[in-house]
Amino acid sequence: MTSRSRKSLLTLIVAALVAALLFVAFRPHPVAVDLTEVTKGHMEVTINADGKTRIRNLYEVSAPIAGTALRSPVEEGDAVIAGETVVATVEPVAPSLIDARTRLQLEAAVREASAAADLAAAQSRQADEELSYAQSQFDRTKALVTKGVSSITALEDAQQLLSLRVAARDAAQSNVQMAESSLARAKAALIEPGSGTRIDGSCCVEITAPASGQVLAITQVSEHAVAVGTPLLSIGDVTDLEIEADLLSSDAVGLKIGARAMVERWGGTPPLEARLKSLAPKAETHTSSLGIEEQRVSAVFDLITPPQERPGLGHKYAVFLKVVEWEADDVVIVPVSALFRNGGGWAVFVDDNGTARLREVEIGHQSDRTAEVRSGLSAGDRVIPHPADTVKDGTAIIDRETL
Repeated sequence: MTSRSRKSLLTLIVAALVAALLFVAFRPHPVAVDLTEVTKGHMEVTINADGKTRIRNLYEVSAPIAGTALRSPVEEGDAVIAGETVVATVEPVAPSLIDARTRLQLEAAVREASAAADLAAAQSRQADEELSYAQSQFDRTKALVTKGVSSITALEDAQQLLSLRVAARDAAQSNVQMAESSLARAKAALIEPGSGTRIDGSCCVEITAPASGQVLAITQVSEHAVAVGTPLLSIGDVTDLEIEADLLSSDAVGLKIGARAMVERWGGTPPLEARLKSLAPKAETHTSSLGIEEQRVSAVFDLITPPQERPGLGHKYAVFLKVVEWEADDVVIVPVSALFRNGGGWAVFVDDNGTARLREVEIGHQSDRTAEVRSGLSAGDRVIPHPADTVKDGTAIIDRETL
């Protein structure tokens, strides 16, 4: 081979190497992406809300009379039995102190009432004597009439006199009772605090539990003065719980009574089960933590999980609810992170043997993480979640997990 031929061959080899290097340097590299598989199965759309447990039937025990509530005989958490356990004792209002002038007046009233009682007693004895005399006169006249010695007119007069004396005797007895009551009232006005005297011999009013359960709260443990209706303590059955939650009015519209709910963050596992019991017919305006006014509806849920499976859960405990608004089986499911707007619809990037292909899809129900695919995708397709700006239709891609 001549020197010229060798030089030409060397030039061709160098040119080929440069071309190969340029091809490698400037050829498009596959974009590394995460791939997620489209699945088919059960899907739920839930509404999330913060809730609070409450006892279904709460009993507030109040003072039936004004007076002094003695130190509480029970403590918070104590078990009580309806109609048996004494939960509070109220002593009636003590008499007020008496000044000197009032005492003299009251003592004079007692003496006056005592004299009136003596007078009524004397009049009662007089009426008894007159009745006894009238009875004997009637009996004598009746015997004479029987023998034919006295007239019928005399018997009628004796009968009338006897009836008058019976009425006088009854009136005298009533006067005695009135006088004795007046005397007792006058004496009662002289009762002072600390005398320990009760007109009816009683001391205190004992209040028993209106229902079986536990003592939830005591207004004041120590002895204290109370008026009629003053709250003393609350009682409830902590095994009979329901849940109250505030839902956005727009979310509440789509719910039906009996909707299933999962109760999470209650302090244990697994999640508890609940059912929607009622929705308030009126929404209330609430201000969120961001200062935004929202229309919220009060919803009440029955707690279905048995008490033995939710130990420790009590009254006014915070929980987190996931209320099922919609659910179905055999649904094609795609992550919401793979969806993006394309014109007026939705689209995704699908892995086509290492090439990203844009595909329009029809979406149905959506949750915060997944969406129902009505058309455009099938189970087993692999889509790109959170596609970057470098991914276009036809872009070469590579699964990041294979690197």
